[in-house]
Amino acid sequence: MDNLKYYNDSLAYDFDMFMPKTKVREEELDNIVKIPVAKVKQRTRRRTIARTFSASVAAIMISVFVFAGLCGNIFLRLKINEVNAQINEVQTKLETLDSEKTSLGVELERRISYSNIEVEAAKLGMQKMEKNQVKYIRVNDTNTANVKGKTLKNEK
Repeated sequence: MDNLKYYNDSLAYDFDMFMPKTKVREEELDNIVKIPVAKVKQRTRRRTIARTFSASVAAIMISVFVFAGLCGNIFLRLKINEVNAQINEVQTKLETLDSEKTSLGVELERRISYSNIEVEAAKLGMQKMEKNQVKYIRVNDTNTANVKGKTLKNEK
């Protein structure tokens, strides 16, 4: 627009603004460079092919990573299950050994109990000592004892 015209005339009467504009011929404009249409189509086609190729490659790579992650997750879960099975086997063995230890302890206590010893002694003909079987010896101030030819003294 030409601003000088507005300084000289009144804006209220400028009907040129409302008139349809005439087309400016492209030959008159010297700052426009024409690009051949075939080259533009080729460039846009190359760009769309490159974009679709890069998008498809990205989609394939993402799907490969997701698939690898799922396979890794499944593999790790299998390993965890195997280790848990081994732990359970060892725990059952441990429980079996603990119960065997308890049963052996009970059997040992049963075999060495006082009442069983008395029964076995009675079978062998042994009996408890009675008071009439005890013999007391009185000794003077010095206690001496003869054991197989040796004299032992106990001095106070």
